Amino acid sequence: MTDRGSLGTECTEFAALTESEKSIVIPTDPTAARELFKNGYAVTVEAHFGPTLPAESAYRIEDHHIPVEGDEKIFVRCLIPTSTSSGGQDRTFPLLVWYHGGAWISGFALMDDYILRHICVELQIVIVNVDYRLAPEYTFPIGVNDCYAGLKWAASNNALISADLSKGFIVSGLSAGGNLAAVMALRARDDPFFKYKSSLRSVEEFWEAPVLFGKSLRPYYELTKVVPTDTDFSPLLATTHAGLPPLCMQVAGMDPLRDEDILYEQTLKAAGVKTKLHIYPGVPHAFEWIFPTLSASKQFEKDFRDGIRWLLEMSA
Repeated sequence: MTDRGSLGTECTEFAALTESEKSIVIPTDPTAARELFKNGYAVTVEAHFGPTLPAESAYRIEDHHIPVEGDEKIFVRCLIPTSTSSGGQDRTFPLLVWYHGGAWISGFALMDDYILRHICVELQIVIVNVDYRLAPEYTFPIGVNDCYAGLKWAASNNALISADLSKGFIVSGLSAGGNLAAVMALRARDDPFFKYKSSLRSVEEFWEAPVLFGKSLRPYYELTKVVPTDTDFSPLLATTHAGLPPLCMQVAGMDPLRDEDILYEQTLKAAGVKTKLHIYPGVPHAFEWIFPTLSASKQFEKDFRDGIRWLLEMSA
């Protein structure tokens, strides 16, 4: 067991610093604290890590502004290792979402940028650095909600940033950012969005696909102003599916919505609902009416008719 009494004794190297060097205190005044982080901490980090930054060819930077509550947007910086292998194949990487420190009233995402560039390249990991809004202008829980919006954005856009959550998905931060990372882990544990994430891979798999491709889904959602977590939009997220009527589902194998459809059928079946599932390998979304001469389309039409007959039998 650690002797806590010894933990508070200055180590030899720290004790050797001057009293002036050891007297740094984060101000409680937000303006003064922000000035300290901008012209103190950030400058120190840049001076220490700047001269040894990885080669620019080893990573790329993508800056995004993502929507948050209050019809505002926050800044996120994405650091992505070079994603093309020597064989010319695109690569994917684990993901780390980062939250800066500053006592929730100060600090900014880019003050950690140079450190994170090193981590990105050395560990071959995508880093999403979230610039959440600060108190007192934005009081609790706005900053927390911003951090969670950044986390979900990163998870939802993993194909865009060359991340593969199955290779690793980490939340991390410094000081106040460490607190926020712990809160994010708790939220994500209880959120159906993350519960099902590992089972929903088809959007990334068919990011580019005939008819309907994964990257086109978000513009549709934005145009209709849906709330993705609302069960009136995402019935999969309902607290219970018991008592629903029988379901007959037909799913295209190359549809970005494929995995969500399959998971919905499995969820209803587990809840005791009678179900039938037909999957058509190797064809895209809406294949049955865009390409009606395909054998799969003819099978779809037969299964559709048989499905209606089956549902009528279930209701008899």
